[in-house]
Amino acid sequence: MNFKPIVITALAVFSLLNVRAQKKIITVNPSQITAQVQPEMWGVFFEDINMGADGGIYAELIKNRSFEFAAPLMGWTTQGTQLKEGDLLILNRQEKDVNNPRFLRVKSTAVNKGDLSITNEGFKGIGVKKGLSYDFSVFYRQTSPGVKLHAELIDSTGKVLGSGVLNPEGSDNQWKRQSVSFIANETVEKASFNLWFEGTGQIDLDMISLFPGDTWKHRKGGLRGDMVQMLADMRPGFIRFPGGCIVEGRDLSTRYQWKKTIGPVEDRKLIINRWNTEFKHRPAPDYYQTFGLGFYEYFQLSEDIGAEPLPILNCGMACQFNTAELVPLDELEPYIQDALDLIEFANGNITTPFGKIRADMGHPAPFHLKMMGIGNENWGPQYLERLALFTKALKSRYPEIKLVNSSGTDPNGERFDLLNTSLRKMKADIIDEHYYRSPEWFLKNANRYDNYDKNGSKVFAGEYAAQSVGIALPTNRNAWQCGMAEAAFMTGLERNADVVHMASYAPLFAQIDGWQWTPDMIWVDNLKVYGTPNYYVQKLYSLNKGTDVVSILEDGKLIEGQDSIYASAVIERKTNELIVKVINTSSSPVTRDIKVDGKKLASKGKLTLMQNANLNAVNSFSNAINLSPKEQTLAVKNNGVALSLQPYSFNIVRIPMK
Repeated sequence: MNFKPIVITALAVFSLLNVRAQKKIITVNPSQITAQVQPEMWGVFFEDINMGADGGIYAELIKNRSFEFAAPLMGWTTQGTQLKEGDLLILNRQEKDVNNPRFLRVKSTAVNKGDLSITNEGFKGIGVKKGLSYDFSVFYRQTSPGVKLHAELIDSTGKVLGSGVLNPEGSDNQWKRQSVSFIANETVEKASFNLWFEGTGQIDLDMISLFPGDTWKHRKGGLRGDMVQMLADMRPGFIRFPGGCIVEGRDLSTRYQWKKTIGPVEDRKLIINRWNTEFKHRPAPDYYQTFGLGFYEYFQLSEDIGAEPLPILNCGMACQFNTAELVPLDELEPYIQDALDLIEFANGNITTPFGKIRADMGHPAPFHLKMMGIGNENWGPQYLERLALFTKALKSRYPEIKLVNSSGTDPNGERFDLLNTSLRKMKADIIDEHYYRSPEWFLKNANRYDNYDKNGSKVFAGEYAAQSVGIALPTNRNAWQCGMAEAAFMTGLERNADVVHMASYAPLFAQIDGWQWTPDMIWVDNLKVYGTPNYYVQKLYSLNKGTDVVSILEDGKLIEGQDSIYASAVIERKTNELIVKVINTSSSPVTRDIKVDGKKLASKGKLTLMQNANLNAVNSFSNAINLSPKEQTLAVKNNGVALSLQPYSFNIVRIPMK
């Protein structure tokens, strides 16, 4: 007879316990500062992979514009009813111009449009926008004047989308540059560029170029405006460039050499891109580096968007996964000198040799370089030997420059342990850690830096991205599961800002038809760009960076996965605001009361939310903001807020303090 009341009592107790469990309190104390957040904390990492530079952020629309690819006419087709043997020839100046030896010689007797022409396919086509101006330019030399150039954009049917005419001037057999602009009358995603010849004569052509008129800051020959805007919108603290494995090269002959990327664009010697043949599943035989985006442009971009420049230099080692070529220690001096000269290029007075080069390129003021990386993902005792020589030379001359050192390719294991231990003994300024791992790894490692030495070498989380399927697999996707896991992991980076001074997702850009690696933060085609959920996570952290990390606890403990909740908190001194980040990685809604001690809050705040019940949700060109931040007003009561954390959600609470 007593069985039924006992059951009711048990259910009542369970219900009460459940309510209490759902009413857990997160306590934040803005007066208890635990770390300073570095101004450059959240940044971006650029590498010319996935057509990130040529065909990507570098706005040049003509592929193989100077005929220097292994196949001189790769990207070009020749045609015409009057085309005869010898009318179009590739000539090679060889030692007279070792950086740009080839050019096209055109012998014309053409009268009509279809008589003689060359067509360029662009980088997976050419994006054309109605009403936009296009700037055509070419270097030419008239050996027999009389040939007129007709530049036009055409669609797949041959319809002209816009055109301009160039009448070469002068007959002194000297190279000249001339340009003409024209307006497009239609929008087409994959057009081509056609250059047809009219008249009788002979003319040599080189650096056949076409740029859209909407480049960043409308700089002639500049960067693609919409791609740069995506970076500027993040307000990144730094830009790491030019890579990545690009720095190392497959062998030392294809390593990145910064001195070959400055000066006049026509004098910069292109090389094959090391991602050209890296992946059998994504061959890219036409992938080259023209270096129209060179070190000057990287520094300029950093300055434009208010980011600290972080150049990475080769340390005398090629990629150890490919050839593992090494420069002997007694022949390392030129590599070290390159590093010293780069600091002079960035910071030197205009009376110095490399400071003068910078000034002659249009920037007499210094770029204020503060840090530099030596080597990328290099490992082993051979790296430590070379790094020691670099460090000694650089610190003796420029002790104020912070040096970023590699901890190898992985966040643990024998390679990592050797480097991490050795570099800390060497009192390295900053150690670059990389992790491409599963979403589960990121959740489990949110506490990775809790026990790092806060007085030792600092950490740069230089490359990280949750892999939805497996490391570098072509089936990886930028799904919400990955972005949410990264958001949770980043609470640990933020909480340990006294250890972790910088962090950046990688890779940055990918062209929808020209990628080699997935996942990637920002995707582009010839006309459009969209940010992935991962992009918005990185952007939200950067825009809500704060200046000081403050105490945030639940039941007296750090919040790093209990009940699938992750949290961190900062204050922003300039605006006197409290910023709390909370991630619910479970499939169930959870409520939390946030109680604030030590400071009085305003009556209203703001909640920024990213959420989707589908862990496989992605963004796309057709639905670019499917997963993106939403904002709403948040009421403050009793100096706190009641949060209803939706399943699989990233929540940012921002409240002014009185």
